[in-house]
Amino acid sequence: MAGKGPHCSFVLLAEFDIDSGAQLTYQFPQPLGTDEGLLANLMLPDGAERHLEDWTIFFLNQTPFNTIAPVLALETGSSDNQSNAEDGSPELLYVLNLVRTKHDKSVRRGAVVKAMAICTRHPFIQIFKPVLLLALDDYFANPSQECLARLFDAINSMNISAAPTLTRCEKLIMRASERKDIFSEKFSTHIPPLPLKAAHKTTGSNGSHSSEDGVLISARARSTTAASDPNPTRPSTPSDSSFSLGGSAVWVNDDSVIIDGQVGVAIGAGPGSVGGASVSGSSVLTSRGRRSTDTSSNSSHAYSGGAIPTSSDPHLRSGISKDTHFFQTSIAYKGHTLPIKLPLATFPEEVGEYSLIQLIQTFSAPLITISGPLHPHLHTNGILTHPIIILFNALVTGKRILFLGHNIPAGQVANYVLSACALGSGCGAVLRGFIERSFPYAGLAGGEDWVSMPAYIAGVTNPIFETSGSWDLLMDIGTGRVVVHKDIHISFPTTMAPPALVNPTMPRPIKAENSTGSEDDIQRIATRDGKDGNQKSEFAAKQDSLDNMFIDDLISAITSHFGETLVRMRFTEYVVRFVRLASRYEELAVGSTKLGYGSAPFSDGSLGSGIVFPDEGAAFKELTANASRIEGWRRNKSYQYCVQDFKKYRATAAIQGFDVSHQLLRLRLVKNLPDAEVELIVRSIADNLRSYEQIVELLAFMPPHAGGLQPLSFCLFHHQESIREATVDIFNELRQNPAGVIFLQALNHFQRYAYVRQAHARESRIKDVSHGLAPPPHLVSRTPSNRSEVSLGGL
Repeated sequence: MAGKGPHCSFVLLAEFDIDSGAQLTYQFPQPLGTDEGLLANLMLPDGAERHLEDWTIFFLNQTPFNTIAPVLALETGSSDNQSNAEDGSPELLYVLNLVRTKHDKSVRRGAVVKAMAICTRHPFIQIFKPVLLLALDDYFANPSQECLARLFDAINSMNISAAPTLTRCEKLIMRASERKDIFSEKFSTHIPPLPLKAAHKTTGSNGSHSSEDGVLISARARSTTAASDPNPTRPSTPSDSSFSLGGSAVWVNDDSVIIDGQVGVAIGAGPGSVGGASVSGSSVLTSRGRRSTDTSSNSSHAYSGGAIPTSSDPHLRSGISKDTHFFQTSIAYKGHTLPIKLPLATFPEEVGEYSLIQLIQTFSAPLITISGPLHPHLHTNGILTHPIIILFNALVTGKRILFLGHNIPAGQVANYVLSACALGSGCGAVLRGFIERSFPYAGLAGGEDWVSMPAYIAGVTNPIFETSGSWDLLMDIGTGRVVVHKDIHISFPTTMAPPALVNPTMPRPIKAENSTGSEDDIQRIATRDGKDGNQKSEFAAKQDSLDNMFIDDLISAITSHFGETLVRMRFTEYVVRFVRLASRYEELAVGSTKLGYGSAPFSDGSLGSGIVFPDEGAAFKELTANASRIEGWRRNKSYQYCVQDFKKYRATAAIQGFDVSHQLLRLRLVKNLPDAEVELIVRSIADNLRSYEQIVELLAFMPPHAGGLQPLSFCLFHHQESIREATVDIFNELRQNPAGVIFLQALNHFQRYAYVRQAHARESRIKDVSHGLAPPPHLVSRTPSNRSEVSLGGL
C-alpha cells in the first residue's frame, strides 16, 4: 500500500530556552537542511506554555522557504500524492508535532516546554499519536538522542506490507459503506473451500437468513476468486449451478423451484448474524394450490461443520481486521505493543483527523456575524449566503483564507484548516491543490513567506495577523466572525465579463462577472421571483436557494446525530455537482469543455451525457447563481488539476463509451423517461459489466446514502420485458462480485424478491428449453412484472 521508503523520515526535538527562545535540539537521523529557527518556532507555537499539551501539524517541501535539503537523499518510492508527481517537486512531508508543558518550580519561569515531531509521507498522521506520546514521556525521563532513535526505528519497523492497495473507485465504495466487511476478500490470499451437506436441516428462526436473501448467493470461493482476478470470466449461462438460491422454494409459475445443493454461503444477513446450521427446506401449499415459501421465512445452508462461517468468522478471517475500513498493525516501543488502525480509504487531500461536523457547527450558530463587502465570487446568494458556502467559494476561487484562534490550542486551529481543505476538495475525492497551499499552523517565524503566497489557507493563534490585512477571508474560530476584507474588490476585480450565456428558452443571457451588468441581471431575476430588489449589492438573495437548502439538510442531519461519514459523502456530491455544473457553463461560455462530458440529450439511439437538470428553467437559474464562482474557479490552479484529472479518467476508465453518472441520474431524477432510453441505459450498463474494475466503477457511482442500486432495481418492474431482462443481467453480474453482493443486500425485500422471481423464471425457462419441455410461447410469460398478465392473474 505505502510503496517504498520509510514511514518516518525524520524525528525532531525542540525545547524552549528562557534566554534564547525556541531551539531545535535534535534532528534524527540527519539535519533537514532548512531553517532551524523556523522549525523550532513551528514546533513551539505561540502560547504553548498556556496549555499542558498540544498537537500541531505543518508541512515540509511545500514552498521554497520550507523545502528540506538533507545531505543524504531520502529513500522515496511511488506515492499516491498526485499534487507533486507532475512537476517534479519533492514529495510533501507531513509533520505531526506534540508539545508538552511540565510545571517545575525549580526552573526559571516554573515550567519546562519540550516538543517532539515526526516527519512522514503518510497523510494519515493521526495513527502515530500513541507512539509519539510514549516517546516524549521517555525523553522527559531520559533526555537524549537515543529516545529519537528508538522512535525512528519503532515507526519504521511497522509492517503494512499486507495492507491492500485500493483504487479510487474502491475507496469511494469503502468510505460510503458502513459494512465492516466491505472488501474483506482483499485481506486474505486463500480461503479453503468448505464442504457442504446435501441434506437440509430445520431449526429455529434465531440467527438464520431469510429465504429471499438466500437467492443472493455467491459461493465464498467464487467471490474470493472474483476479487483476486481482475478479469473474471462471464458466466456462460444463467442456469450455471453456481447460481443457487439458498434452497428456497419461491413460486415462479405453477411449480416450486428447489435448487440443488451446489450452493455457497448465504449472504442475506450481516456478519455475525448466523447461529447454528439452519435451513428451512420445507415448502407450504398456498391458497392457490402452489408450493411456495414465505419471503419472511428463515433459511440458510448447512455446512458439515455446523455453523455457517461468515465474513466475521475467526477461521474465515484469520489475520483480517474487525473493520475492513482499517488495516490492523502494531508498533513496538520499549516493550509496549501499540495497536495501529491504518485507514485504507484516505486521499492525499485528507490529512489527519479533520471534522466537517465541527467546522459546520462552529460557523452555523445563530450568533455568527458576517461582515465586509459582497463579492460575486463569494456571495452566490447575496447577504443570505451561508458562511460555509462563503468558505467553499473562497477555497475554489483561490482566496487567501485565515483561520484565527486566539487563546485556542494550535492543534484545534490546525484541524479547522485541514477540514477546510477537505471541504474544498470534496473530501479528497474530486478536487485537489488545497493541501499544497495550506499551513495548518503558521506563526510569526517565516510569516513574511507564507503570507506572500497566493491563495494560502492558514491557521494562526496570534491576532496580529488580522491587523496585517494580508488576507481575503477571515474565519474567527473563537467568536464565530466571518470577515471579508474591505479591499477584496481591488485584489479580485470583477470588471472582465466572459461571453454571455444564452438560454434558448429565455431571452435573457447569463453574464457572470461584469460588476454592473451581472448584478443588475441577477437582481432582475430576483425581482422576477418576487424578491425585494431595492439593494443592488445583495445580488439574488433567496432564502430557499439550493445552497441554503443543502446546508439546512446537513445541519438537520447533524442535529439528528448522523455521523461524519454522511456529511462527508454529501459534500463530495456537492463538489461533484459543482464540477459538472462548471462543465456545462464552459460549454455555453466557450463552446466546449475540458472538465467533463459534453451535454447532450438522448436522441436517435444515442445516450445523453453531462449534468442532469429537472428542466431548462432550473438549469438557467442554477447556472446564473453559480456563474461568478465558476468563472473565479477557472482562473485557479485547482481548475487546471481538475482538467488533468478528467483527461486521465477518460483514458483509464473501466467503462468506456458513455457517461455512467448521467445515465444513473436520469433513472433517479427524471420522470417519464422514454422506454427506448431506459432500455438503452440498462442494456449499455449490462454490456459493460465484464470485469471486476467495471463492476466496481459502477458501484462507485451508486453510494448507499443516495439509494444504492435502487434506480436500477425499479427497472425490474418495468412493463417492457427487454428492460427487465437487462436489469436481471446487471444484477447477475453484481452477484459475482463481493461488493456487488453487499449492494444487493441493501435492496428492500420487495426489490430483492422481484429479482429472485425473475431470475428463477429465467433459469427455469432455460432448463425447460434444454430438456425440450418448454410450453408454447403464448401460454407462458417469461418474466412476470407488475403489469404482465401473469401478475394480474391471467395466463
